[in-house]
Amino acid sequence: MSLTCQVQVILNNISKKKAGAVKKALEPDNVNFPKGLSLYVENVDSKLIFNFKSKENMKQLVGTVDEVLEHIQVALKVIE
Repeated sequence: MSLTCQVQVILNNISKKKAGAVKKALEPDNVNFPKGLSLYVENVDSKLIFNFKSKENMKQLVGTVDEVLEHIQVALKVIE
């Protein structure tokens, strides 16, 4: 049985400038993802949306979401 899990994290009320800076800061982390795990980031209106998807390891997905949230927090602190 194949289990797929999706997690969406939305940052609301973020300026385009901040959203672009956060996306750019995360780009180095968004390469060489483990097999079965993906992240797609999109900027819609005043929202920055992170779409995580895992087809294999849910524990790995939780760890990745946690790590990305930490990086987002650091990036936002540096921007301000």
